[in-house]
Amino acid sequence: MNAQPLLVRCFAVLILCLFPLQALQARVQPTHGFDMFSAQEEAQAGRQAETEVSRQLPILTDSDPVSKYIQRLGYELASHAPGEKWPYSFHVVNQKDINAFALPGGPVYVNVGSIQAADNEAELAGVMAHEISHIVQRHGTRQASKQMMAQLPLGVLGSLLGGGALGQLTTMVGALGVQTVFLHYSRQAESEADLLGTDIMYDTGFDPHALAQFFTKLEKEGGSRGPQFLSDHPDPGNRAEAVSRELSTLPPKTSYRTDSEEFREVKQRVAGMRPLSGQQIAQQPGEGPEYGSLSGIRPSGNMREFNHNDFQISYPENWQVFGDRDSAITIAPQSGVSQNAVAYGVMIGSFQPEEQKDSLDEATHDLLATLRQSNPDLRVIGHDENIRVNGLPGKSVDMIGKSPLQQNGRALQERDWVVTARQHEGSLLYLVFIAPDRDFGSLRPTFEDMLRSLRLRD
Repeated sequence: MNAQPLLVRCFAVLILCLFPLQALQARVQPTHGFDMFSAQEEAQAGRQAETEVSRQLPILTDSDPVSKYIQRLGYELASHAPGEKWPYSFHVVNQKDINAFALPGGPVYVNVGSIQAADNEAELAGVMAHEISHIVQRHGTRQASKQMMAQLPLGVLGSLLGGGALGQLTTMVGALGVQTVFLHYSRQAESEADLLGTDIMYDTGFDPHALAQFFTKLEKEGGSRGPQFLSDHPDPGNRAEAVSRELSTLPPKTSYRTDSEEFREVKQRVAGMRPLSGQQIAQQPGEGPEYGSLSGIRPSGNMREFNHNDFQISYPENWQVFGDRDSAITIAPQSGVSQNAVAYGVMIGSFQPEEQKDSLDEATHDLLATLRQSNPDLRVIGHDENIRVNGLPGKSVDMIGKSPLQQNGRALQERDWVVTARQHEGSLLYLVFIAPDRDFGSLRPTFEDMLRSLRLRD
């Protein structure tokens, strides 16, 4: 008997058996970066943050039919995720803003508004696969590690690396909020989540193009240009092209899942719901922190520099930078950020007008309209002024709104000073300087010093 043909046949059978197994698992593997936390600590941090989120946001019960559907869809997608087997959990936020987010170690949250906005199950699966990918890539604790490394002296950092990092992280989350610590993703992180999400969708049977289509739809409708969305999900650019390129490396399929009867039933159910806006949630009684003294807010006279890919700026050395050189950032004193909102400080980011605007004035008013959409209480006071920003034409606008700080159970009045300047490819660089109206005058000299220090990069 000739053994060679038998070996060849056995080898062929082995290949045929192994190939389908490979096709069931995502091929984009988790990247690695500086992370001060073990997998166990990350899961614990996620559970602690989950408790904080449940206290702050209106979460549907796990027994709600919408929650049950999101859980089933989420677990199916997560079963195809590579890397660490995190203790995933899936929740629905009764909020009408279109958004979703993931916490370290497993928790994923989907707003009712996202379900309402999805045209089919594949689009919703794309959003969820993207968020699962942030967990797989450990983007939350990697981002928190960068913030801790940037803010802490080397000696303190060394002791944290020796085992005290989780306690410091818990303190940061309690003081600054979940969004500030975990959800300032860079464009690189967004790109990684898109690619891994593409593979997860493919392996689950969904058309990965739906992932890019949903984000593209939001951009056309103006849903991705508010400061919160810019902070959470900065556009990495060429999203659809990147998804198509990754998909071309996978074995072709003749058909994909697009919709389901269960999705259509849930879609009909949420159409009859009346979810809250972010502003309504923020105004719920008793939730805001109480106004206090300026002792932990007052800026130092000494300044340090922050170098972003798009600009350079100086800021008080006793304030902190949240975000990194690729993302929108917030510069604020530690006690100036609470309940996931900025009470004192400055937010800096890029804004892409809905249409290519010919003038700085038109583009700025487009930005102001977007700000008012996300915060209806904001209103312009006085007239916008022409100024110079780093020697270039700029606009200056003062706005009044409601502060996240309260006094005697009522929200304080907040002043926001909005400054804009032209950036590359038609976008705007915006700075929003923020403080309660009663304190803004004492902080304005510091804000003006920061603006004078701003240097835009070509």
